[in-house]
Amino acid sequence: MTQPAKGQDFIQEATENRSALDVTLRPQHFGDYTGQRKTVERLRVMTGAAAKRGDVLNHILLSGPPGLGKTTLAHIIANEMGTNLRVTSGPVIERPGDLAGMLTNLETGDVLFIDEIHRIPKTVEEYLYSAMEDYRIDIMLDQGPNARSIRLDIPRFCLIGATTRTGLLTAPLRSRFTLQTRLDYYSREDLIRIITRSCSLLGVEIDAEGAAEIAGRARGTPRVANNLIAFVRDFAEERADGRITRPVAGDALTLLEIDARGLDEMDKRILRVMAENYNGGPVGLGTIAVAVGEEQHTLEEVHEPYLIQEGYIQRTPQGRVLAPKGYEVLGLTRPASGQPELF
Repeated sequence: MTQPAKGQDFIQEATENRSALDVTLRPQHFGDYTGQRKTVERLRVMTGAAAKRGDVLNHILLSGPPGLGKTTLAHIIANEMGTNLRVTSGPVIERPGDLAGMLTNLETGDVLFIDEIHRIPKTVEEYLYSAMEDYRIDIMLDQGPNARSIRLDIPRFCLIGATTRTGLLTAPLRSRFTLQTRLDYYSREDLIRIITRSCSLLGVEIDAEGAAEIAGRARGTPRVANNLIAFVRDFAEERADGRITRPVAGDALTLLEIDARGLDEMDKRILRVMAENYNGGPVGLGTIAVAVGEEQHTLEEVHEPYLIQEGYIQRTPQGRVLAPKGYEVLGLTRPASGQPELF
């Protein structure tokens, strides 16, 4: 049998190590989870009561911007209940048969996690109604005169749906979730604890000021924080003594063009286009997307929520408007009329 080359061994080993590290950074129990206190407390109540009754957990809907821990909470819930977790996403479920295949392979008490559940096709979504309420689905076979319906009983299961856009969920689907809870951006203190924990698991030496520097630029999002840690660690090993301090973290993140407010190059491009091309707005998001050369969906899901929450732009019925704080970031004064002027 031909042995793989050393280079292939190295790549395979590095990939396995990377996957192992990604898993270790994900908390496995509620006690290890930082932040989202109200949501965690609600989930503790539900899982604890269901476990005492020996019952199947009721359906749960988790909403909020990307990277806040919806998938992590699904893993924790399954661990706390001692059941299997099946993970999929809305765009993957294209046909009713896809959904039927997943549901019939579940065991009693299993947790089915559907990420981006709002992107499930409406024809498939209707099959979820009876599955969630009656634990059965009716599948149509053939067409025309030969069409017939087959009823499939499925084990009792818990559906955890995750969405970044609750408004796109239909009312019938949303009403079938016993608990609907939203995840919010993390505080600076919670992010510092998350960063310190991640560095400890990765074996990276970091001081309190270094963790605070990364937390201040992580946009209130643990996923962003962990991604920044990976680059700052590389920077510290290559350009410093391997220890992450405030100056090292600051230089590394400046190289990534992420400023002290957590704004990246695209964020500032959005603000500048609004200020200089459209006099601060109001301007439609589609117009902004064309002007900055980015997909509208990306702006709406990735950039806009943080810019709105931090007060850089405002959303109005007429369109997006640049707030005074947005002019301040750009070093521009907000004019009464006409184009903004430099200080």
